Formats: sequence, structure tokens, C-alpha cells
Amino acid sequence: MKLPLIIGLLATTLLYAQTPVGTPVESPRIRAVVVTAQPHQKSPLQEYKNNRVIICLSDGEMNFTSASGKVEKIKFKKGDVRWVPASGPVASENPGDKPVQMMEVELRDKPLSPPLVIAPLDPLKVDPKHYSLVFDNEYTRVLRVRFGPKEKGMEHTHTFENLVVYLNDQARGKAGEMRLDGPRTHSEENPLDHPVERISVDLK
Repeated sequence: MKLPLIIGLLATTLLYAQTPVGTPVESPRIRAVVVTAQPHQKSPLQEYKNNRVIICLSDGEMNFTSASGKVEKIKFKKGDVRWVPASGPVASENPGDKPVQMMEVELRDKPLSPPLVIAPLDPLKVDPKHYSLVFDNEYTRVLRVRFGPKEKGMEHTHTFENLVVYLNDQARGKAGEMRLDGPRTHSEENPLDHPVERISVDLK
């Protein structure tokens, strides 16, 4: 295993759920939760029946052991994002001396059929200065959002329902918090004196 996670367009938010650090977000389509692995903590073998998006909230490393005993060691940095297909069983262990924290976004259902058409005001197209693509597959599209101090972005449309995960403290949330939003058209601004960064997980 490698650690490489609504129909129509609406101008207003369909769903908004700001959650404190560690509070799960659940909907019919996803379950998102912050997972903390304590130093030298090892989990039992677990099977993961659904695809996941993993967002690293701290630097660290993890060891993954398959049922056959094969061990894979993964190092990562805060802000790294990985696509993890359904797999298992596998056991995990934090071999380091500090806690490791990750956001685990479990995708619970299949993509919409037929798939939605990306809006003309897609943020990757109209505001590439602040939005960049992490990866894109049939289940999800993950974007990295970065704003410098006092920067304002272009008006854009989010085609999909999306989970927003804050990587540092910002105007609308603290590091590790998340919110689930619906399709919408809006513009964004960082009113703070420091850069901000977040991850947006589109639910196709």
C-alpha cells in the first residue's frame, strides 16, 4: 500500500459545517477525521474498504505492515496529500519519538453519473496564482490553495461539493479544522498579515 479525501451549480453554499480540530465531519458521501498516532504506537491489522485521501498535518513517518509481513516505510511533510485506494488488511506504526497527525478523508460512494461538467470559472483556470492541482482522478480532485498576506483572489465557481482543510491558522479557521461546502460562486481574500494555506478536496 502506498500513501501517494451534489448535483448542479449553485451560487450559494448548500452545506456549511465548521468543525474544531479532531471533530469528525460526516455526510452520505464522506467521513473525515483527524487521526493521531502516538510515538511507537502500532495499530492492529485493518481493512480499508473505501478509497481515502490523506492530508498530513505534521511532519513524520509511518511504517505499514501487510498481512504477509511486508513492511513499507513512508516519510512525509506537513501539507503532503496522498491518494490511498481501498486496500488491506494492513497495520500501521509511528516509529518516531513525536506524535504524527493526519486528516483521513474516507470516500463513501461512487462518483456521480454522469459526471458534472467543470464550470467555466473553475479556480484552476481563472486564479492559478492561488489554486494549484495536487491530483485528479475519477473519484476526487484535490486542490492546494495559497494566499499571501492581504491578497485577494478572482471570482470563481466550485463545481463540486468540497471539503476544505486548513493547514495553518487563518481568518475562517484554525490549523487542522475543516468545513464541508456545497457548489458556489465567490471570491476569497486573506485579510491577515501572514500567508495561509489550505487543501480543498472535491467530491465528484
